[in-house]
Amino acid sequence: MDTDGLLAALHRIADDVRDALASVVDWGPSGRRDGQYSADLVADDAVRRSLDHLGVDWGVLSEESGSSNLDRELVLVVDPLDGSTNASRGVPHFATSLCLIDRSGAVAALVAHQARSTRWWATRGGGAWRDGEPIAPSTTSSWTDAVVAISGRPPDQPGWWQFRAFGASAIDLCLVADGTVDAFVDMSPSAHGVWDHGAATLILDEAGAVVVDAQGRDLLVLDHAARRTPIAAPAHLMDEARAVRSRLPL
Repeated sequence: MDTDGLLAALHRIADDVRDALASVVDWGPSGRRDGQYSADLVADDAVRRSLDHLGVDWGVLSEESGSSNLDRELVLVVDPLDGSTNASRGVPHFATSLCLIDRSGAVAALVAHQARSTRWWATRGGGAWRDGEPIAPSTTSSWTDAVVAISGRPPDQPGWWQFRAFGASAIDLCLVADGTVDAFVDMSPSAHGVWDHGAATLILDEAGAVVVDAQGRDLLVLDHAARRTPIAAPAHLMDEARAVRSRLPL
């Protein structure tokens, strides 16, 4: 399957999750683990059924159902419902995040905003796109003029102009890729799994932004237990973004 075919498959999966979420009536906790909602399980089941229908021979690393067949040529890293707390409270900011990884890294990625029709995608060497239009990060020149998306509590006097805490990191990172916000800084210590940032990492790379872990660790790891602290910004704002994060515990 070429990259166009891979992207088409990712769009199909996102469509199936969207359709499954449209029928959810129970947005409460799943009762299986803290922070998991019944809708998370509905979304995860939709991903699994979609993969069966597609007939692809991919490994899977899902936030909700764990890992299987990680030795396959392609592994799908998926957060079926990123921002599930938002979804449970009726906040229209949640997504499905899908990233295909081969032995050289991320090869195709899609983040589908499931409360809107917006989608971001990228292929390795093929650029990054929002709803079919090429994207690039912000040209805001000064950190004092920057609007920064965050997860967790920032330090006092971070020096930026304004901040936003949206609650769905896959989308938030894509908003850096397309220049809607100027940076994203995860203020929590090692709180995000690869499903949170995997797809956005490729989208950011292909858009021309920089994305790193606050401790310099590899972001794309096929380890369900691994957690990272992503920071994303245009290259000219990365030093200031990292400096703010360095004031907090790792």
